[in-house]
Amino acid sequence: MTFHCQNYDIAANRCKRLSGECVPARKGCVLEGRMVVSEELAERIRQINEETARRSLKESADQQ
Repeated sequence: MTFHCQNYDIAANRCKRLSGECVPARKGCVLEGRMVVSEELAERIRQINEETARRSLKESADQQ
């Protein structure tokens, strides 16, 4: 499968909308909920979501 996304920065190889790795259908992606993903991709999305949550918690703790 191939697709074109207006949020994908080819030069930087990353998602401009999410300021990070381009993983189709991850939370915040324009394709979220619009396609079925493989188990492998679902696992990668889960890992990214966990990393993002940890980073957010750390940033919140640092601000206090």
